[in-house]
Amino acid sequence: MPENIKDRKYKLYSDSTCDLSDELLKGMDVEILDLSYEVDGKAHSGNDISMKEFYDAMRNGAVTKTSQISPSVYEAAFEKELAAGYDVLYLGFSSGLSGSFNAACIARDNLAEKYPEGKIKCVDSLCASTGEGLLLIKADEKKKSGMSIGELENWLEANKLHLCHIFTVDDLKYLHRGGRVSKTAAIAGSILGIKPVLHVDNDGHLIPVGKVRGRKQSIDKLIEMMSERLGGWENPVAAICHGDCIEDAEYAAKQMKKLGAGKVHICYTGPVIGSHSGPGTLAIFFMGEER
Repeated sequence: MPENIKDRKYKLYSDSTCDLSDELLKGMDVEILDLSYEVDGKAHSGNDISMKEFYDAMRNGAVTKTSQISPSVYEAAFEKELAAGYDVLYLGFSSGLSGSFNAACIARDNLAEKYPEGKIKCVDSLCASTGEGLLLIKADEKKKSGMSIGELENWLEANKLHLCHIFTVDDLKYLHRGGRVSKTAAIAGSILGIKPVLHVDNDGHLIPVGKVRGRKQSIDKLIEMMSERLGGWENPVAAICHGDCIEDAEYAAKQMKKLGAGKVHICYTGPVIGSHSGPGTLAIFFMGEER
């Protein structure tokens, strides 16, 4: 007689846009699917070039492009687990920034008839980069604590909009390429040293929320905004990602700890996100009252 469906074990999946370090991922029970990217027309995925090489190439004028994951890739990965008797909970890159999440939903629907006894839960994180990663860390912890797939899905849906993302970039030209700022604003920002402050909103979109003159002032602004959003939330674990600017990340981590963050994970902004934000990107992530 088959095992009770409620008692089936499940696997946790996410995307490479979670921007967690290899060291962190090694300690987690999660499968990562890679979005692909190009550097000057050469295709890459995963960690086949170092982050230092990637950002140095961008500084030297390399043209970068990114591609979402196809439904067939998701379908092959999910079917492998269903065939082995596992259910799947997939925590995806924000649907407000990529079509990858919709591709995963297509794969889920394609497999539903073939594996009626199995479950594939797709959760749109509405998060990006290590914001998605921090939510994934929490999902892994709760799965290991014994949460069922349904309980974890409900927890993620109830808490994902408390995952705050605030970031700044060092050069507006990369956001201009992606259509986030006008050419005039990009040129003026470079001349005047204006640094934009952006966040990810409740629909998972990147939204400008301010402008600051000067790099250090822009980082201090992130910390100020964190203090405003914390509410009553405790942050035993928070996170930072950076576009090859480790000194700035370490400065931000110290300031975050002064606000009560316990451990602050520092990770690179990976090449898929970094292709659009550029070298010098600095982002902080934490649990707060609202985004």
